[in-house]
Amino acid sequence: MLDFLVVPFINALVFIYNLIGGNFGLAIIIFTILVRLALYPLTAKQVKAAQAQQELMKSKKWQDIQKKYKNDREKLAQEQMKIYQEMGVSPLSSCLPTLLQLPIIFALYWAVTRSLASTPIQLLELSRQLALPDVASLIPLNSSFLWMDLGQPERLHVDFLSFGIPVLAIVVVITSYLQTKLMAPPATDQQGGGMAAAMNIYMPLLMGYISYIYAAGLALYFVTGNIATIAQYALMGRLEWRNLLPKKAEEKT
Repeated sequence: MLDFLVVPFINALVFIYNLIGGNFGLAIIIFTILVRLALYPLTAKQVKAAQAQQELMKSKKWQDIQKKYKNDREKLAQEQMKIYQEMGVSPLSSCLPTLLQLPIIFALYWAVTRSLASTPIQLLELSRQLALPDVASLIPLNSSFLWMDLGQPERLHVDFLSFGIPVLAIVVVITSYLQTKLMAPPATDQQGGGMAAAMNIYMPLLMGYISYIYAAGLALYFVTGNIATIAQYALMGRLEWRNLLPKKAEEKT
């Protein structure tokens, strides 16, 4: 269903892989950074939309209707939509880049999986999808990167432990948490603050679980993407560093 994305992704990954001398891990990192750069205009638009929405929710008119219709959810929603229209703000515009990334994530997973083909049938299918010259000399691709096999769930095995440590999954959870905290605007109401706090916990855990059970190549994409996104927001001056401070410490400042 996503072949219109998967096939170009496979070709881009293999092209980069060949260009840098056969390192598929570096190919994923470079490809991820290029994708983030391509999505930068949407990211900038998301930041602008989120800022406009935050300013709208701080306005006196917005606060007044919250109080006036606090017991009538239907009327409150209608009045909120009126204000959105008056101010020219779309409540969904700040979510667009996130939604666009979902098919990219799925497509990249299949691109990594297909690129690291091992059986004769899989290799034949991969060769048919590649539009690059000298395909036969490129496949099968080398899936080794640092201590991991990018086509398998990542685990670091050490002598004194009887189990493998999912290092990448842990890093995904940490970087995802930092990303959600640093990029989250200050909550304008108690309900919004509660929802944001829940998302700050559940989303990193979900990303970590996906990284734990699926190919390490996908986890590497998540880590690189998280770091690249944080860097983008830092360059735009939009990181909310105070979100990392304990609440009591923040109130004192």
